[in-house]
Amino acid sequence: MSTTLTTIILILIITTTITTTISTNPTTYPCHPPHNTQYQFCNTSLSISTRAHALLSLLTLSEKVNRLCNNDTGISRLDVPPYEWWSESLHGIASNGPGIDFVAGPIKAATSFPQVIVTTSSFNRSLWFSIASAIAVEARAMYNVGQAGLTFWAPTINVFRDPRWGRGQETPGEDPMVVSAYAVEYVTGFQGGGLRNGGTGGRRRVLTGNGGEKELMVSACCKHFSAYDLENWGKYTRYNFNAIVTEQDMQDTYEPPFKSCILQGKASCVMCSYNAVNGIPACADQKLLQKTRTEWGFKGYITSDCDAIATIYEYQNYTKSPEDAVALALKAGTDINCGTYMLRHTKSAVDKGKVEEEVIDKALLNLFEVQLRLGLFDGDPIKGKYGKLGPQDVCTSDHKNLALEAAKQGIVLLKNDNKFLPLQKHDVSSLAVIGPMANVTDELGGGYIGVPCSPTSILEGLKKYVKKTTFSSGCVDVACTSNGGIKEAVSISIKADFVIIVAGLDLTQETEDRDRFSLLLPGYQKALVTTIAATSKKPIVLVLTGGGPLDVTFAQGDPRIASIIWIGYPGEAGGRALAEIIFGDHNPGGKLPVTWYPESFTSVPMNNMNMRSDISKGYPGRTYRFYTGDIVYGFGHGLSYSSYTYSILSAPNNLYVFGSLRTKADNILKQKGIFSNYLYVNELEEHCNSLTFNMEISVTNHGPFDGSTTVMAFARVPGHFKGAPLKQLVEFERVHIVSYKDARTRILVDPCKHLSIVNEFGKTILPLGNHTLLVDDVEHVVSIAM
Repeated sequence: MSTTLTTIILILIITTTITTTISTNPTTYPCHPPHNTQYQFCNTSLSISTRAHALLSLLTLSEKVNRLCNNDTGISRLDVPPYEWWSESLHGIASNGPGIDFVAGPIKAATSFPQVIVTTSSFNRSLWFSIASAIAVEARAMYNVGQAGLTFWAPTINVFRDPRWGRGQETPGEDPMVVSAYAVEYVTGFQGGGLRNGGTGGRRRVLTGNGGEKELMVSACCKHFSAYDLENWGKYTRYNFNAIVTEQDMQDTYEPPFKSCILQGKASCVMCSYNAVNGIPACADQKLLQKTRTEWGFKGYITSDCDAIATIYEYQNYTKSPEDAVALALKAGTDINCGTYMLRHTKSAVDKGKVEEEVIDKALLNLFEVQLRLGLFDGDPIKGKYGKLGPQDVCTSDHKNLALEAAKQGIVLLKNDNKFLPLQKHDVSSLAVIGPMANVTDELGGGYIGVPCSPTSILEGLKKYVKKTTFSSGCVDVACTSNGGIKEAVSISIKADFVIIVAGLDLTQETEDRDRFSLLLPGYQKALVTTIAATSKKPIVLVLTGGGPLDVTFAQGDPRIASIIWIGYPGEAGGRALAEIIFGDHNPGGKLPVTWYPESFTSVPMNNMNMRSDISKGYPGRTYRFYTGDIVYGFGHGLSYSSYTYSILSAPNNLYVFGSLRTKADNILKQKGIFSNYLYVNELEEHCNSLTFNMEISVTNHGPFDGSTTVMAFARVPGHFKGAPLKQLVEFERVHIVSYKDARTRILVDPCKHLSIVNEFGKTILPLGNHTLLVDDVEHVVSIAM
């Protein structure tokens, strides 16, 4: 998130003059004895709601308004110190928000895990959960020494709809089921589900209750709600973009991750996005925001992106005045404004009768309850459950090893002709490493990074295996606007036994506020790759960086380019992880969580939000579920040094709607006077358990390497339903298999959830007839009948 030009200066002035968060100094935390323990909001024996109301009752209107800014200046008369709501933790503690300080304190770095798109490529729920738990420990440790807040604005759970989107790297990919799963794992792990005895523990879920009273270790925030995935393309920017979304697409693509994040993950925060959705700015859309509470049971606070309240008036011209924008946002359910717009205009909005004080009270109660659940008003944090966490719990060997494991599991082997990789250490006497991203460290983190603990470049990682390693950047930078460095690169490559070229993207090409216009390698990078491939002694290895898909069709069929590896933004351990894969100390098993499109896809307007294809208009659709055009690499593509085969050992051939379920279905259809080939899931959902079944799958490793692969089960619905996906992911499971052995796994299939689709009216239906289950190239038909 960033701020609009009209407010960024004000925010910087305010945030640089106020102490960040709460430290362990007894004079800087609320409810420290003996000064203010007489207040009810300090009484930990009372309910969270009672305490929140008690604090609210003590405030004047002016004090209430001052709470509506991300940088809360505190209430000195109540000994409530300043609090900064804005901290970031997307894939490690990040420096982006003013809540984090890596300078003024003992903690100078934090573990930098791979960017989300890379971590997702592991398709390993336990890994996702463990990473979130580790980040939470480091977050709380930094809070305890006054270097962080407790409210973090992550994860990003927008679907990666368009390959040009600059922030696609931050997302868990293009499939709403995968994005939903990631959201649940991150939030439950981050908010405290993974903590045991004051440290990181195994995977443990706490999903009971509505989340309203549950203690929080730290607070996660699901962003950006909703239909946000455009930064700056043509005449459209995220500040003025109006996303036109069909009800069908909203229900089966854009909303499911947020629904899961709230219903299953119990997120304590949701962030509304800059853009408008069907004509209404997201942060002013009452129907959109209140759905989180009335339908999904959300118990938490809603923050605007920075400064999305200002965009309502200044960019989208949706209101006639700043006061109208503030009033609309508050009434819609936006509780706090990242930025200063509410701080500056709410009092005037109240004076002009545009918003009632009771609306502000409701927003503050949501904010106070989250702070209370975090223990901010429970006295000395050192005496609390998480009080022992400190510098010794940051950048631990366990966390750094976890970052390495995440990179190894997420890196994807795209091509490996004639089993060129892995290289045998004793066969490589000299190595040439070429490319502008080969000898950098921080750039391997991608967007939203902090200060890494022990960053390793690709060059450093490879040098540990081959002492005689030479390097040339080939290009001055990733933009590669000149071919002047290619000659030097050729000169070192022709002398080496093997050549590794690192090409691709960095944040100069794709990032927040910057979308791409091309899917090709930037500048002269392709010329660099092909020239080296033509002159080197042996076929080369091409390593690709960046979070967005690339059209590398030229390299796919070129025998001089033996192997292609995508590392994305692999984090601080990326250099070591890549080296371990290239030299066979790790067998790759990552799979792409997003389709890689050809350059011709750039003719598709980025502002077209439709997921489904429209052949009559030449519109190919988006993502593997609906896209009908050519691809470079498909969703789920990823090779290994082993080969695997899959077998479906057991699954039913027929499922019958029987007993009371059948009677109810018959009655519903008769009442409507129709004879249909589908059932409405919402009318039959209490009976869905009777249709649930297990699918047992066997995986055999035919190679000489132990390894992990992801079992992906897809489904295809019967017949011709308008807008039905070409196929959709039912479930996934990462499985480890010993060399020349097999392993079994079970996937629970709930037809109401996994075999249903959303129709053109936004209703979830379960088609009757033959459903096809697919695992790799194996198919199994399950017939559902009345």
